[in-house]
Amino acid sequence: MQTTDIADQEQAEIRLEFAKLKQDHADFDAAINAMMATGCDPLQIQRMKKKKLALKDRLRQLESRVIPDIIA
Repeated sequence: MQTTDIADQEQAEIRLEFAKLKQDHADFDAAINAMMATGCDPLQIQRMKKKKLALKDRLRQLESRVIPDIIA
């Protein structure tokens, strides 16, 4: 297996995880909105928001691995 094959495979795995986490993030958003609309416990909502934020941080990490910063 060549180095480019490994890099391509790693990129594909990162993109797949990114897509899954992006969907999870959207699901959390919908769940939080539903919880707020039904007057759910604010502590539960806050916990969901923390989990959603952790997902967003992970998405940014993955994104930076796929699209590295270019210093000009």
